[in-house]
Amino acid sequence: MKILQAAALATAFSAASVFAGANNVGCGLGSMVWEGQSGIIPQIFAVTTNGTFGNQTFGITLGTLGCDKNGVVGLPVPHKMVQFTSDNLDKLAHDMATGAGETLDALASLMEIAESDKAAFFSATKTNFSKIFAHENTTTEEVLVSLNNVLASDSALKRYSYS
Repeated sequence: MKILQAAALATAFSAASVFAGANNVGCGLGSMVWEGQSGIIPQIFAVTTNGTFGNQTFGITLGTLGCDKNGVVGLPVPHKMVQFTSDNLDKLAHDMATGAGETLDALASLMEIAESDKAAFFSATKTNFSKIFAHENTTTEEVLVSLNNVLASDSALKRYSYS
């Protein structure tokens, strides 16, 4: 009976850990087999393979199957914020570079930045634009992590960070 409980617990942790990766399915054999494919079906196959066979846990432990032994679990960023940032990355880059704009204002609202703090938020994104968008091909995850770091280091905006 204890073996079944341990197996169930391992499966639950393995399945839950897929949400820690930069993509929807995490690392593991399934991620390698369906790498580069998009859509619901390849994601379902990848996450099922990663979780069912426990190879994600194995990969993380040994640093194989595309997993990193020293990886960091992603920020607890709400899905709406990730989706919005992903859908509007170019517009956000423009707005952050200028420190104003409709898209940046919408992001501030999603982040629940108080109206009284929006000016400081806009200024911080402009001042730290080169940190937030560190290179031409900056990803959504990199933007959100960098933005979080900027907020965490700002005494007035620290309360909006996830750290």
